[in-house]
Amino acid sequence: MKGWFMEDFAPGDHWGIGSHHFTREAILSFNRRFDPIGFHVDDAAAANSPYGRITAAGLHTACGWMVCYLRHNHAVQAELARQGLPVPELGPSPGFRNMKWPKPVYAGDTVTYSGTVKSVRAMKSRPGWGLMSGLHQGHNQHGELVFAYEGLVLVQARTV
Repeated sequence: MKGWFMEDFAPGDHWGIGSHHFTREAILSFNRRFDPIGFHVDDAAAANSPYGRITAAGLHTACGWMVCYLRHNHAVQAELARQGLPVPELGPSPGFRNMKWPKPVYAGDTVTYSGTVKSVRAMKSRPGWGLMSGLHQGHNQHGELVFAYEGLVLVQARTV
């Protein structure tokens, strides 16, 4: 198994992090709590919206990515530990940009999330750590892009 340290990543590396299924009940529950605008919680309002029916809030779609990301990273860490390999710390994210939702996510959709490394470099200001930029995406079951953003994350270096 490939490690999860800065030196193990290269531009172009691509990996899947998992899928999240969006049910009507989960969409409505999330929308009522965090994005209770008419077309997100009312069938009649949604029918008159550009989307035609109730959709997942953009933040819900982003949260689906985070759930998959955390589950994937915990699984990778557990597998590294099982094999007796060093397990790097997870670093924080100093930010993201260009978050977008090119297509809506509807009840019954399953979004599959992935990441692609854009760049990785050692940090002079923080020895033992690198900064990795990546393109993160989500595609629905029809292969349509429904979520994307460019993110940064600190990754631990194997060597200082």
